Amino acid sequence: MFKSSDWITTDGNIRNIRYGKIASSFIGFVVLLTLIFGSFGVINPGERGVKVRLGAITGVIEPGFYFKLPWIEHVYAMEVKTRTINYDKNGNEGDSTDTSQLSGASKDLQDVWIGVVVNYHVNPTKVDAIYAQYRSVENYEFNVIEPIIREVVKTTSAQYTAEELVTKRADYSDKVNIALTERFTGKDAVLERFNITNFEFSQSFTQAIEAKVTAVQNAEAAKNKLEQVKFEAQQTIETARAQAEAIRIQASAIQSQGGADYVKLQWIKAWQEGGAKVPTFITSENGGGFIMNMNQ
Repeated sequence: MFKSSDWITTDGNIRNIRYGKIASSFIGFVVLLTLIFGSFGVINPGERGVKVRLGAITGVIEPGFYFKLPWIEHVYAMEVKTRTINYDKNGNEGDSTDTSQLSGASKDLQDVWIGVVVNYHVNPTKVDAIYAQYRSVENYEFNVIEPIIREVVKTTSAQYTAEELVTKRADYSDKVNIALTERFTGKDAVLERFNITNFEFSQSFTQAIEAKVTAVQNAEAAKNKLEQVKFEAQQTIETARAQAEAIRIQASAIQSQGGADYVKLQWIKAWQEGGAKVPTFITSENGGGFIMNMNQ
């Protein structure tokens, strides 16, 4: 014979079973969604994916969709597009890594600060090796690329005097470019561009250079002034010669055109024009010629 409490217990068990089924279904649905969405992913352009299965690298994935085993396999995106390192106190902000200028010493032991910009990218075929050792491109850049740049720039600057760093800037840049290309290639990176933005020296050296430049400029100005004086003096000489030749020609003309009659004619002409300038003529003792002056 059933008691009322038996009905209550049976009804409660039915409800518990029903709730359990609902919970199991929900959990199963969540697991199914996890399996579906956790099995696929996307590698963006400018990246490569490193697939890891239970801690072991199994391959490199190209940009696009990929499939993996949920909970067993993981895919880590590694950047292979251009990265910029800006060693300049006035560096640009953005995707670039900005840091202070590189310091070094010239061949003549002058302190120098060099601003440079380096563009490079990770070798896409070597991202698995880089991940295995550094886990990210950022760690790789900090531990490998930046030390190489600092070392090459510093050792190359020591091959030039401070003045040569400025006057032979292109040659210095070429040497650094070649050295960086070789070093990057050996470390699974590709150098795209190396550019020097500026050189800075100590204040005392800068002042000495400015004084030297000023002295050179002053010497050049003095030389130019001397040349100008010589030119003007030569012009004066040539003018005097021309005037003397003109007087000689006039005297010859006077002698050939009648002597005293020509003098009178010129005197009358000047008087008719206002008498501002009255020509006077002096005849040589032998009558061989005349010298004409214009009296004010």
